[in-house]
Amino acid sequence: MRKALVRIFGVDAGLLEEKEDCYEFRYFQEYVESKNPVPISLLLPVRRELYRDKVLFPFFDGLIPEGWLLDIAVDNWKLDIRDRMGLLLACCRECIGAVSIVDATESSLANGDDVK
Repeated sequence: MRKALVRIFGVDAGLLEEKEDCYEFRYFQEYVESKNPVPISLLLPVRRELYRDKVLFPFFDGLIPEGWLLDIAVDNWKLDIRDRMGLLLACCRECIGAVSIVDATESSLANGDDVK
């Protein structure tokens, strides 16, 4: 399934994975153990344990554009409006704010070697 590298202030913080029946988010061990790690959201505090939900976490879903901007993204990239992970990967590389989302296949995390 698809994976997204989650960065905060340009630092690799964790990995979001779309599984067959759920979504999972985990902070990287190095990030958790770093000095003063910042949570990506108040609803996703920094911890070692995995977060799991049947739907895309509201924080990540909230990063996806809405209205006319969503219409432009769907039309230009030929995306399905119901494919929330696809929209997140296509539209949220350069978000306003501290968090950015990068397709993990574009990084060294493609096969999960660096995930601890």
